[in-house]
Amino acid sequence: MNKKLKLFFAITIPLTVWLIPTAWIPLQHLSTVEHRLIAIFTFALLFWVLEPIPVFSTSVLIIMLQLVLISDTSFALFKPTGAAANFGAAVSYREIMASFASPIIMLFMGGFFLAAAATKFQLDINLARVLLRPFGNQPKFVLLGLMLITGLFSMFMSNTATTAMMLAILAPVLQSFPAHDKGKKAFVLAVPFAANIGGIGTPIGTPPNVVALKYLTGDSAITFGAWMGFAVPFIIVLLGICWLMLLSFHRPQTAKLVVNIRGQFRRNWQSITVYVTFIATVVLWLTDFWHGMNSYVVGMIPVAVFASTKIITASDLKQMSWDVLWLVAGGIALGAGLEKSGLAQRLIDNIPFANYSPLAIVFMASLLALLMANFMSHTATANLLLPIMSVLGTTLTSLNAMGGTRLIILAVTFSCSLGMSLPISTPPNAMAHATGAIASRDLIKSGVIIGGIGMVGMYLLMYILNLVDFL
Repeated sequence: MNKKLKLFFAITIPLTVWLIPTAWIPLQHLSTVEHRLIAIFTFALLFWVLEPIPVFSTSVLIIMLQLVLISDTSFALFKPTGAAANFGAAVSYREIMASFASPIIMLFMGGFFLAAAATKFQLDINLARVLLRPFGNQPKFVLLGLMLITGLFSMFMSNTATTAMMLAILAPVLQSFPAHDKGKKAFVLAVPFAANIGGIGTPIGTPPNVVALKYLTGDSAITFGAWMGFAVPFIIVLLGICWLMLLSFHRPQTAKLVVNIRGQFRRNWQSITVYVTFIATVVLWLTDFWHGMNSYVVGMIPVAVFASTKIITASDLKQMSWDVLWLVAGGIALGAGLEKSGLAQRLIDNIPFANYSPLAIVFMASLLALLMANFMSHTATANLLLPIMSVLGTTLTSLNAMGGTRLIILAVTFSCSLGMSLPISTPPNAMAHATGAIASRDLIKSGVIIGGIGMVGMYLLMYILNLVDFL
């Protein structure tokens, strides 16, 4: 489907949803605001799936449409006149626009500053050099080291940036493989898979995790350290399984690999500031139960330190992935609209979820997230599903007995990151595919297996956490 046709469908279908009579929509007592929000949700879904425009642009359009159509300061022609029978609850324009300055956005920005400073002063490359050294020169152990280091970096850096760095480090290693050696495929596949899996490990590891924090509040709140407490063991096991799978499918025939990463730790005051700030920020994130500052506040420390010391300059700011922040902001705004208008609750009320077992609900929700995440942005998938899942978790008493909101939010969030079966599934997959060393069928075969194993492991993790009364 060409871009013009995608744009045609992405515009006409939501417009049709908006223009059809409210009575035709099979939801009882639907208000005008809720009707318009269904059209906006349809618009977001189609634009994020078909991508006729960049995904971050869709997020900005979502916020604009909400302000114009359903906010308390919406355009005059769209406001009720006279005795409007069922206009519904308009959403505060302040709440919609606050999406751009949400504490969640500030937390992710802190992660951006840490990653940018680490790259600028070669902390990432030097850490990779030091951490890879203990794994020797046998290909299978070098592969394991590569995956563990990639997973570690992606816990605190963008998955895309981590993949770009590790593929660059890997380039001379790949040249040492004979042309017919299948091990080359194992090494190239290992990088995106480890980056996607590693992102699960921290709340800032990947955008879906950050979106999840929006709904993990109050009794369902999770601290930075607590998240890592259950996510890190999960990703270590999954990385180990992935390593064994890649060796099974693409066992290297080369007996010895020479990994030569050049560099040394810098010792000027700026580099030392980066090292100290990086360590201090991570430690503060892990010990928030002790010092009392939550992860959002701690996330502002590297921003303030690096900006005030000119370690991060205006030119560095221009290189950051601001589009990711806008994409997350659009999801936050969409979630606010679904919640404050009452549409999310109405959708839950009109679907007989109470007739299903809580295990079936969690399974269906996570499976839907996995399938969607293979064909569209992981962040967009989280933006679309998590607002509804949040309301579902608080509404169903059967789910409340098993962890409620926390259980279903974590299950859907983890499932988003496990969708990595296609070159289009994630930017790391696309970058690995662009090397020419792997084919789409290699990604599909390995991605489907590791996604399925990851889902089973996730259900076991949720069961264990529920047994120990964590959820």
